Amino acid sequence: MVVSGDSMPPRDIPLSVVLAIACVGASRIDAHAQAPDRSNMSGGALYDTACAACHGRDGKGQPKSVVGFDTPLPDFTDCSFTTPEADLDWSAVVHLGGRARALDSRMPSFVDALSDAEITRVIEHMRGFCAEPGWPRGELNFPRPFFTEKAYPENEAVFTTTMSRRPARAIEQQFLYEQRVGRRAQYEINVPVAMQHGESGWHRGLGDVTAAFKYSFVDSLERGAIFSAGGEVTLPTGQEAEGLGGGTTIFEAFAMSGHALPADGFIEFQAGFEMPARAEVANRELFWRAAIGKTFFNKRWGRQWSPMAEVLLARPLGAGARAEWDVVPQVQVSLSGLQHVLLNVGLRIPVNARDRRSHAAMVYLLWDWFDSGLFSNWRSR
Repeated sequence: MVVSGDSMPPRDIPLSVVLAIACVGASRIDAHAQAPDRSNMSGGALYDTACAACHGRDGKGQPKSVVGFDTPLPDFTDCSFTTPEADLDWSAVVHLGGRARALDSRMPSFVDALSDAEITRVIEHMRGFCAEPGWPRGELNFPRPFFTEKAYPENEAVFTTTMSRRPARAIEQQFLYEQRVGRRAQYEINVPVAMQHGESGWHRGLGDVTAAFKYSFVDSLERGAIFSAGGEVTLPTGQEAEGLGGGTTIFEAFAMSGHALPADGFIEFQAGFEMPARAEVANRELFWRAAIGKTFFNKRWGRQWSPMAEVLLARPLGAGARAEWDVVPQVQVSLSGLQHVLLNVGLRIPVNARDRRSHAAMVYLLWDWFDSGLFSNWRSR
């Protein structure tokens, strides 16, 4: 896909955009013209024929004097830029052109010019431009459940709203910001704002703010697995007397993993331990979470639907404390054409302790801000 003429630094252009620009030169391949047999051509040879006219044989991009347009060409050797996108996104753009990901329609479709096998070989060759080891691939970035943390280091902003009736009527909104650091690390800040109904009416204010850090220790594209661990601190910024905060600092250690299953399925796990600074205010707690689901695609590369279900266990360690079990059915769907804005809707259902806990309706809007602006790339141009 070819991006518009807006001036934009290379690192701000999604990888899928880049791939489209790279292959503008491939329009020279005419599916109806007599051409040499390409069945045995390597991915490198196909790339040189189809894409190097714009991106150069080294993947760093040709100068304006060669390509003839002002749009900056990014550097495929920049691993932070190329690795977050899955092969599916690259393949969609090469097959269908810019319209596949709500980008410039001047990027042509190659579905009639190159076979699936040839496009796969080209993508494999382009992957080789990232020569630095240790960058987890986008195929391991599984859908995000409500509670089970993803193991993949990501650049996301998530806006979540939760509505419940017990122990009191409450509406909570959370803003979560995630920033990737280097190849494998990520930090995040979560700021909640809550409305709680009490004896004197509704109370609104800031909840307990949390800050977390995680690091991906192991990943394997071949096995479809990734493992991470990290820590979190919850600060008592909410008003405890109004039911808007826990009243103590809480330290948390956790580990999580994600695993690909056959037929676009996935399963994710998280386990951890919470330690409050004031034992008289809150109990220490063990928790375990798991999510399983499957992604469906509209017409192979279109809108993505990911129905999934979470199972949650919270086990306080104080005397007389009871474990709490919940299930959370939910479905995530991509909204934008670039698929960088996602919606998830679910229901948290308590399995036990229903006398003091009610169902909670939940919805979040997820924005992968590294790919594009929140209101950009919703439809092809």
